[in-house]
Amino acid sequence: MTLASKITLGRIFLVPVFAVYVARYGMSVSAGSPDEALRWTALGLFVFAAATDGVDGYIARHFNQKSKFGAFIDPLADKFLLITAIVFLSAFPWGADDWRIPPWFAWLVILRDTLIVIGIILVKRSAREVHYSPHWTGKVCTVTQMFAIGWVMLKVGHLPPVYPCLVAAVFTLWSAVNYYLEASRQLRRAPLAPS
Repeated sequence: MTLASKITLGRIFLVPVFAVYVARYGMSVSAGSPDEALRWTALGLFVFAAATDGVDGYIARHFNQKSKFGAFIDPLADKFLLITAIVFLSAFPWGADDWRIPPWFAWLVILRDTLIVIGIILVKRSAREVHYSPHWTGKVCTVTQMFAIGWVMLKVGHLPPVYPCLVAAVFTLWSAVNYYLEASRQLRRAPLAPS
């Protein structure tokens, strides 16, 4: 196993630790005595885990450590981190006046990613390979989701979390439509996979 893949696996192992700190901080908020050390630890873990995405990619590219396993596990690790953050930050309050990611947004993200996985499976069954280059809406979707997570965790008090989540929701839906259209195109023109 390459160093890049080990770093990616390390990111996956950090996610449950991050989730525990999110939950513990949320419980301290619910109890009326927020433990800010827990919040900053959760935030630090999230930033560190997100930063390792760039590190493993750099190592894989510059030290010729690209592998099929790495190509498979890296986006999985990214999704695991993002979805865990969104789900846990919607399940636990992070401040007064129900300061959290709205549950509807968590369900939207889960539904989108589930449909994308189903689409990939259908295309793989019908086509020899899945050919997809990332679209800008998918990248903006990820950035806006990370922004919404940061908004909640940093407790940016200017606007409630619903507003950055609405922006992220637009790009979440938009990117889902793009994935659907691309999958439809590939299914229409793909030869049947050998049985």
